[in-house]
Amino acid sequence: MTEISYKPRGLYFDEFEIGQVLVTAGRTVTESDIVRFAGLSGDFNQIHTDADYAAKDPFGQRVAHGLLVQSIASGLAVQSGVIEGTVLAFRELSCKFSLPVYIGDTIQVKLEIVEKKALPRLGGGQVVMKIHVFNQRGKAVQRGNWVMLVKSKD
Repeated sequence: MTEISYKPRGLYFDEFEIGQVLVTAGRTVTESDIVRFAGLSGDFNQIHTDADYAAKDPFGQRVAHGLLVQSIASGLAVQSGVIEGTVLAFRELSCKFSLPVYIGDTIQVKLEIVEKKALPRLGGGQVVMKIHVFNQRGKAVQRGNWVMLVKSKD
C-alpha cells in the first residue's frame, strides 16, 4: 500500500515576516448562516432572528452575530492556506465590531503580520496579526488582533 503524507500549505513561524499582508477570498453571509449559528451558540437575540423585530431596530433589518463574522473570518484565513496545517493554537483575539453585517453582505479579511516572538519550547512562535474584516463596499465592519501559535519548520 502506498503511503500518502500530508504536507501543510500554511507558512511556518520562520516564514512569517513583519509587514506581510494577505487578503482572503470573499464569502457571502446567508440567512442560513445566522440561523445555524443561533442554534449552535444559543444566541437567539431578536436582532438576529426576528425579521419583524429587527425591522423596527435602528439597523432596519436582521444582522449577523459579531462572533459569527469572526468565525467566518477565521475560516477564510484558513482557506487562504496561509495558516492551514501550521497553526498550533489560536491563543487570543481582540476585536471591535464597527458596522453591522447584513444577510447578503460579502466579507473578506485583510491580515497584516505586526509582531513575532519565538517560543522554541512550544515548537514554534507567536504571530500577531492585525485583522480588518471588510464588506463588499470596502467598509471595515470589524478590526482587531489575532494572536496565534505557529509551528516552526524543524
